[in-house]
Amino acid sequence: MKRIFTRISVLAAFCLLTINVALAQNITVKGKVIDGGDKTPLPGVSILIKGTQSGTQTDVNGNYSISAPANATLVFNFVGYTAAEQAVNNQTTINVSLASSTQQLEQVVVVGYGTQRKIDVTGSVGNVKGEDISKQPSVNPVSALQGKVAGVSITNVGTPGASPKITIRGTGTIYGNTGVLYVVDGVWYDDINFLNPADIANISILKDASSQSIYGIRAANGVVLVTTNKGKRGDAVINYNGTVGFQKVTNQVEMANASEYATAVNEAYSLLNPPVAPLFANTNLGEGTNWYDVILRDALVTNHQLSVSGGTEKSTYNLSLGYLDQDGIVKNNNYKRYTARLSNDFQIFDPLKVGYNVTATSSKSKDAPSGIFRALYAASPVVPVFNADGSYGDPNAFNLGNGSNMNPQATLDFFNQNTTKYKVTGNVYAELKFLKNFTFKTSFGGDFGQEEVRGYVGVYKASNTQQNTNSKLDIDRVENRNWIIENTLTYDKKWADHSLTVLLGQTAQRNKLYAINADALNVPYTSEGDLYLALGNAASRSIVDRGELSTFASYFARVNYGYKNKYLINASVRRDGASQFFGSNNLWGNFPSIGAGWVISNEDFMKDQKIFSNLKLRGSWGKVGNAGVPFNPSTETVDQTPSLVAIFGGIPYTGASVRMLVPPTLFWERSAGTDIGLEMGFLNNRLTVEADYYNRKTEQAIFDIPIFKNLGTVNGRLIANQADIRNRGFEFLATWADKTTGGFNYSISGNVGINNNKVMNVTSGDNPIYSGGAGLTSGYLSTRTVNNRPIGEFFGYQVIGVFQTDAEAAAWPGFKKGDFKYADINNDGVIDLKDRVVLGNPNPKFTYGLNTNFAYKNFDLTLDIQGVADVDVFNANLSNRFGNENYTKDFFDHRWTGPGTSNTYASANLAGGLNNAPSSFYVEKGDYIRLRNIQLGYSLPTAIVNKWKMQRLRVFLNAQNAVNIFGYKGFSPEVGGVPTSAGIDTNVYPLFATYNFGVNVTF
Repeated sequence: MKRIFTRISVLAAFCLLTINVALAQNITVKGKVIDGGDKTPLPGVSILIKGTQSGTQTDVNGNYSISAPANATLVFNFVGYTAAEQAVNNQTTINVSLASSTQQLEQVVVVGYGTQRKIDVTGSVGNVKGEDISKQPSVNPVSALQGKVAGVSITNVGTPGASPKITIRGTGTIYGNTGVLYVVDGVWYDDINFLNPADIANISILKDASSQSIYGIRAANGVVLVTTNKGKRGDAVINYNGTVGFQKVTNQVEMANASEYATAVNEAYSLLNPPVAPLFANTNLGEGTNWYDVILRDALVTNHQLSVSGGTEKSTYNLSLGYLDQDGIVKNNNYKRYTARLSNDFQIFDPLKVGYNVTATSSKSKDAPSGIFRALYAASPVVPVFNADGSYGDPNAFNLGNGSNMNPQATLDFFNQNTTKYKVTGNVYAELKFLKNFTFKTSFGGDFGQEEVRGYVGVYKASNTQQNTNSKLDIDRVENRNWIIENTLTYDKKWADHSLTVLLGQTAQRNKLYAINADALNVPYTSEGDLYLALGNAASRSIVDRGELSTFASYFARVNYGYKNKYLINASVRRDGASQFFGSNNLWGNFPSIGAGWVISNEDFMKDQKIFSNLKLRGSWGKVGNAGVPFNPSTETVDQTPSLVAIFGGIPYTGASVRMLVPPTLFWERSAGTDIGLEMGFLNNRLTVEADYYNRKTEQAIFDIPIFKNLGTVNGRLIANQADIRNRGFEFLATWADKTTGGFNYSISGNVGINNNKVMNVTSGDNPIYSGGAGLTSGYLSTRTVNNRPIGEFFGYQVIGVFQTDAEAAAWPGFKKGDFKYADINNDGVIDLKDRVVLGNPNPKFTYGLNTNFAYKNFDLTLDIQGVADVDVFNANLSNRFGNENYTKDFFDHRWTGPGTSNTYASANLAGGLNNAPSSFYVEKGDYIRLRNIQLGYSLPTAIVNKWKMQRLRVFLNAQNAVNIFGYKGFSPEVGGVPTSAGIDTNVYPLFATYNFGVNVTF
């Protein structure tokens, strides 16, 4: 990897040295900017030297002063006005009059394989500028999108280096890849964790099938288009962005202390049948050990990015370097990431332009144990971290040696796992304009990536339940080799009242994966660098490798037509072939779409009205596909199973079990969607409103269901086109942007998404698919997916009270005093599986965000609020009881301790009977509202920074997730998971707030 970075650095230096940068003597230019209509001064107008990021802004009286080259061009920008350019030409005074405009309508929006004016877009496209992403101190660019686009839900994982999960307009896929498609400068990816947020110029989110269908094969779960920063003509501009801060756990769950724990355990033992003598003779044990305080910490995080950009009339360049160092909130956990990005564009001659961009990323993390948060939740507070003699506190010393009571400090100390990742990605392109209206573009891109997880367990003994007698080294390595070639031909012509754009394209892709999993016992430990499989026991060594190869071929076309800027038509079709379906009769799929728009405000009958400055109605329909299924899903597979033995001729042979059954024909999973939108502008577009209704249905969704053993399988599954999934909803976006004569600029934007999810036309009829058992007490399943209901609903018993006496419980076999009282749904006098009911929905109905920006003179303030509503969470942390796990303080304070004490909380004997079975007690509201980001910045006056040979210097304070309001009794209601088991909290990374100090410097 060092060799890669060296080559990039040499190439960057060569490009910088060979670019002819014109330098000129600076002069001071002064002037005044006024409104072209009422001639009033315009405070807060942005003034930049063209081709650079150097600039200033007007004061409360519209006056400005700037140091600029004598041959420079000044660019004047202000919200609601048409941008103006003025050549300096050695002038020292330049006054400017700005004309009011419908700026937002002329805004250029990135769409599939091109750009369009926002007024011309007929689909539903969300847009977020790079400056709004880089302003947040998020280490992943996807996280910075949270709350900014209607209908887009983002679930943050929290683990350093992990990628957030993005869901667009509800869950429509159950099996395989449920994530969105990311397209970065024309190259396709499953995630963009390799990107530095500061390198992003723009993100467009394609939300409806019409805008997505041009990416047919992979667009079923949405498409996110990312455009990275490019160089601009002008002098070399050097930018540095840096932050330093810390992350702190918020909303920490309070657990019972040692005295409370001992009291509750003794109560639980007394309620066993037959009762067991108290475990603790003395319950007056004080506070004991707070394991969260022992293992968690305030974590330092630093982030630095340095970029150099500029260019001439013939070439531009952009070079950036990034470094992130993030400690996890678990001690010893750390993540480091290095990024380097270089892009060059060359205008060889007027019709021909070529360019390339390359990004290299290297990261290394010292991992935390995967189950550490569950261990902290369950750990007994009566166990000390260390004994007086320095040995580890042992749960067995307190007769607590069950599987859940470990010493978390010992778990952390003897855990040794590191993850290393390398990725090099990019593309090269050539664009040729010919015959006036034609443009041909060809590009080749791809990525090479490698990820290695190296884990080592040495020989140790912390206690009788925490020890290892044979050291073991595990190595998991995955390599990716992906490439994509795309060729497009565009015809673009405007004449009279007409505009026409025709796009023809062809794509070829290949994705190759190779993985190897190896382990060996008795590997001696000397240092991390000396851990090799060859040092271990050869007889115990195990190596397993696997590979996957998928190829795609695609052809697509799109036509955009506009008449008089009033009537808009957009139609596209894509034909894709995917090797995943090789052997089936459905190797190819067709994905058409059509959209139409009517700009009503441009009609003659609207000329004299004073209400709307813009009024546009649009509608679209389209189909997209999902090729993100496992390799060869139409191939039946078997596994050799040692538990199955066949005897032939007196000789036993290992039997085989069918692992996956498939039907004779497996169809493409397609998503068909309709979108109707209304866009409105008022008061010269200071107020803009967008409203959308959508109806999206995934047709013939592919997923697997369990099958009976008499079909020749042990734990086998049947994969097929099992059902349709419908997501239907509304989206609203309203933005107010204005300024005052006193120099105060502000914008306020709010969005709301409403979604209803439903599974339809299930092939198994009303037979439900049960899931949600991972991590739960053995034998329990907590979710159900069934016809005409949402995916993965919580399913279990309805609590109607608590049995107060044994006499009251006597009528119900298996129950006793202090146990939950469940509703007998079928009135048969017995509580069994037939009495389970729907308990909640993990699919949020409402998502919303409020984003604001304020600027006054040299101060700026950003405040973002985000939340979800009408969603449920299953608190499996509380229900997973296998013995003497700790209790939350909330449960201890409200538990049943005798007749009349509680009719909502059971006794301390939660592990007894059906008390820890899935029930309404464990299902809680997951609604939350969060102060997602608040940032206060100050830019030093231009006169001061110029003296320091700078163009701009801005300092800021930032707080992320500082305020979180929710009723959920766990760490965070932001719980993800696979679609049929989403929202189950078994080991969620605690929510944390990030506090930063940052500096932006431009030279």
